[in-house]
Amino acid sequence: MYKKILVPFDGSAIAEAVLPHAQALAKAEGAEIVLLSIPITPSIEFLARSPGLANKVIEETEIETEAYLEKEEAKLKGEGSKTSRIMREGPISEMILEMADEVHADVIAMSTHGRSGIQRWLMGSVADRVVHHSHIPVMLIHPFSKN
Repeated sequence: MYKKILVPFDGSAIAEAVLPHAQALAKAEGAEIVLLSIPITPSIEFLARSPGLANKVIEETEIETEAYLEKEEAKLKGEGSKTSRIMREGPISEMILEMADEVHADVIAMSTHGRSGIQRWLMGSVADRVVHHSHIPVMLIHPFSKN
C-alpha cells in the first residue's frame, strides 16, 4: 500500500520522534523513507539589511542541514531501512506538500509540536496546514514529554 513515506525534519528531538513510527510502517510495507529538511532562512528584512551576513548564515545552515540529513540517513540505513534524503528551501508547509508530490510519496509522517492557544495563533501550525492541504494520508505523532 505504501511505497514512499515522506518524513519532514527540522532538527529537533520532537521532529525525530516520528522516526520509530515511520520505520515500523516502512518495515511493514517494504517502503522507502524519504527524509526532508527545509532549513530556516533569514527574513527578508535581515537579507536586505545585511546581505553578506545573511548569505553566510544561509550557507552555514545549509551545510549543517545536509550533515544532519546525512547522519540520519546513515543511521536509518544502518538499521535496515531503505532511505533517501532531500533538502529544499521555501515555506515549510508548502515545501512538504510539494516534495510529497515530487517524490510520489504515499504518506507523510511527521511530528506535531503540539502548540495550542496563543502560541498556535502566533506561530501557526505546519502540521495543521499539511493535514488540511494534503491529498495523501498524513500520520501525525505527538511526542509525549519526558518530564
